[in-house]
Amino acid sequence: MPTRIVILGSECTGKTTLAAKIAEHFKVDFAPEYLREYFEMKNGHLTINDAIPIAKGQLEKERKLELKGYCPLLCDTDIITSIVYSKYYFGKCPDWIETEAMKRGSTHYLLCDIDVPWTADGQRDRPEEREYMQNLFLNELHERNLPFDIISGDIESRFNKSVTIINNLLHC
Repeated sequence: MPTRIVILGSECTGKTTLAAKIAEHFKVDFAPEYLREYFEMKNGHLTINDAIPIAKGQLEKERKLELKGYCPLLCDTDIITSIVYSKYYFGKCPDWIETEAMKRGSTHYLLCDIDVPWTADGQRDRPEEREYMQNLFLNELHERNLPFDIISGDIESRFNKSVTIINNLLHC
């Protein structure tokens, strides 16, 4: 089983930038955030009925990397993000997503801090709620007793801390 690393956090915290930099360092691909792709496909109009297709799309991106044998298996968000956003935007999370989350193997989370500037991009919609959203991620990780580290600072600091953590976790 590869070492699975998931980068998550509130919107506009540098997750994708960090994932790309880490992937380049370890010479692996990373599973990009499927929500962004799906959001664009639906012209920004999402309902609770979109929660499961979004989660399935993210899982499919992860499975493709698993089949390639990458280690570390690096993901720009995962099903925990689906849970947090479903609860936030729709007030509940579909049972299917909760069940799938419990099936996930060993994962270490890198929670990107909100200490970087927020930038509008058409999808990001609540800059005033960054701290609240960040706390939702923290609470979800704590409630599920999932291992994580908070990654803060500029991109170079985030990258260096992340690589150190991943190197300590690697067993492939």
